[in-house]
Amino acid sequence: MSIKRDSISVGVAVGAAGAAFGAVAVASHFSVLQACVLSLFLFSGASQFALVAIIGGGGSPWSAIATGAFLGTRNGLYGIRMAGLLHNRGWRRVVAAHVTIDESTGMAIAQENVEQARTAFWYTGFGVFFFWNLFTLLGALGAKEIGSAASWGLDVASPSIFVAVLWPRLKELRPKITALVAVAWALSITHFVPVGVPILTTVIIAVFAGWN
Repeated sequence: MSIKRDSISVGVAVGAAGAAFGAVAVASHFSVLQACVLSLFLFSGASQFALVAIIGGGGSPWSAIATGAFLGTRNGLYGIRMAGLLHNRGWRRVVAAHVTIDESTGMAIAQENVEQARTAFWYTGFGVFFFWNLFTLLGALGAKEIGSAASWGLDVASPSIFVAVLWPRLKELRPKITALVAVAWALSITHFVPVGVPILTTVIIAVFAGWN
C-alpha cells in the first residue's frame, strides 16, 4: 500500500506542473485543444515546454521538433532499462513505453524487488499521466481568462520550470560547469540566430563534455 500511495503522491505532485504547461501553451498562441493533445500524445514535460517556447517565440517547427526530440532521448534509454524489468508484450508494451518517464523509472528502480518495481512503475506512470493531462486542461482554460502572459510572468515560465527541474539533478561539479557553459553559449548567440538554434547547438557542448 505504501508503494501505491507514494506513487500516486508523485503523480499528483508532478502532474500539477501540467497547469503551468497549459497556461504557457495558451500564452504562446496554442489553442486549449492543441495544448491538451500535446500532453496526451507527446507526454514529455521538457519536450513540451521546449516545443511551445520555440514555436511561441517565432521559431520553425523543425527546430521545435528537433529540440523536443533531443530532450526526449533519455526516455528511450529508460525504456531499455524498463524492458528488462517489465517484460511486456503486445499492447502493454506500447502503453508502458508511453508512461516511461523520469518519475515512473525512478520509482521503479528504487524498489527492493521486481514485483514492487512493477507496481511502482505502473502507478507512478498512470498517476503522472492522469494528473498531468487534467492540470494541462485546467491551466489552459485558466490562461484564457487572465489576459497578458507577460503581466503574469507566463512568458518566462517555461525556461524557469525547466531550470528548476534540471538543476537539482546536477549533483557533481562537471555537469554543473557544462550546464553553465551551455547557458552562456546559448545566451551569447540568441540575438544572431533563429529561435531554437541556441538550444540545439548546446548539444555539441554536452557531447564534447561527455567524451572528455
